[in-house]
Amino acid sequence: MIKTLWLLLFAAPLVYAQEAPDALVKRIAEETLTTIRSDKDLQTGNPGKVKQLIESKLVPNFDTGRMTALAMGRNWRAATPDQQSQLTEQFKTLLIRTYSNALTNYRDNTMSYKPLRANPGDTEVVVRTEVTRPGQAPVPIDYSMEKTPDGWKAYDVIVAGVSLVTNYRDEFNDAIKSSGVDGLIKTLTDKNRGPVPK
Repeated sequence: MIKTLWLLLFAAPLVYAQEAPDALVKRIAEETLTTIRSDKDLQTGNPGKVKQLIESKLVPNFDTGRMTALAMGRNWRAATPDQQSQLTEQFKTLLIRTYSNALTNYRDNTMSYKPLRANPGDTEVVVRTEVTRPGQAPVPIDYSMEKTPDGWKAYDVIVAGVSLVTNYRDEFNDAIKSSGVDGLIKTLTDKNRGPVPK
């Protein structure tokens, strides 16, 4: 369930660069749920349509470069610019593939939004929400967001205390210890060429 929730609020286009981060999150959530509920192809998990939706509407709302750097930890500095570019691209592809099958589970969700605690000049904030699915307790979801020239973007999502970024860190560290940065790139590339995770 956690991987299905990470994706929920970031499957709509970022079109209002000056929009407040909490307003952005709420708008995206409502637009996403409306889209899924009205599209039978998305509800049945049409692979092409789901992939297209994620690639066109999910990716622009994440700072995948920062996410990759955070997931790499101190190993990021040891990577060359070319390696960093390859890692960012493979990590982005991994996220798209991992959550493609999760997207269709959102139509029965309801969302609630906590008041934003931030000062007017803040460039990093946490938007706090809760997701409720029928028959289940609400799940807290925190979105770590940064203000960029293109508007607010997410660089981490924490679901019930579990960080998306740190969730990958141990896996990445193990791969680097075993076979270096190039080994991690190969591991991610091979994984992205394999079957889409269920």
